[in-house]
Amino acid sequence: MIYFLAKRLMWLVITLWVVFTISFFLMWTVSPEGALLSERQLPEAIKRNLEEYYDLDKPLGTRYVKTMGNYLVLNPGPSMKLIDKSVFEIIAEGLPISISLGLLGLSFAMLIGFSTGIISALRRQSVIDVTFRMIATLGIAIPNFVLAGFAIIIFVFGLNLFPAAGWGRPINLVLPSLCLAAPFAAYISRLTRTGMLEVLGQDYIRTAYAKGLMPATVVLKHAFRGAILPVVSFLGPATAGILTGSLVLERIFFIPGLGSHFIEAVQQKDHPVSLAVVMIYTFLLFSMNTLVDLSYGLIDPRVKLDK
Repeated sequence: MIYFLAKRLMWLVITLWVVFTISFFLMWTVSPEGALLSERQLPEAIKRNLEEYYDLDKPLGTRYVKTMGNYLVLNPGPSMKLIDKSVFEIIAEGLPISISLGLLGLSFAMLIGFSTGIISALRRQSVIDVTFRMIATLGIAIPNFVLAGFAIIIFVFGLNLFPAAGWGRPINLVLPSLCLAAPFAAYISRLTRTGMLEVLGQDYIRTAYAKGLMPATVVLKHAFRGAILPVVSFLGPATAGILTGSLVLERIFFIPGLGSHFIEAVQQKDHPVSLAVVMIYTFLLFSMNTLVDLSYGLIDPRVKLDK
């Protein structure tokens, strides 16, 4: 376990460094310092002060080394557009909101996906099974921002069940979380159904039924545990995908999360904020995949960690 975690930590450092390097030079190559200042109608004295404040008067390599040093001490520096705020303050405001939205969306995805997948496997080739599979196919095919448009028309303007947008009340999270969870719930449903069909035909399941165990006990305690491994493999990237997939939905529903700050930073060419958000998403994706690998051994003792 210690060797596995040490190896993953080493790869985490390498991955973060590679992503940081590529993102830094791409951002400053596409939108160099001269273009950023020329877009703002400012007196020359103020421009010189901004160049000195943001180190724009220094070579790109020097700025790269200084920025990397700042990240090593967890200080990404000031925002280039919101001069009165640091990048850390912007992230501290938006990240908890995005995490709340993502966790609720992941909960919806797992609840809906597991339930429909188990029912489809138990009612194989029935009307319920065919219906759930058709809905899952549509959920995979339709992007969540398109689904959000239909959901607003139906549940906001048609049925008046949810508010159209905003933040501050728990009900504001329900509709965007459902839209965010829909594609992932569809994938989980299909993976759960496939895994359950493979497990339900095995000998130990028939033995459990022969012992007189309740069908619910056999399905949920024995069969479901053996069928969940493919779903666990999907949950790692799905968790990061749910967080990154909220970028557009946060704008649609006017939720002030990290995704909204990231889009605004890209549009306004606020490179420090954009770079920090990219690094956070990279860290989350790598961490979720590592947690998934660790969970294999807890779910199935036959699975050993790869050294």
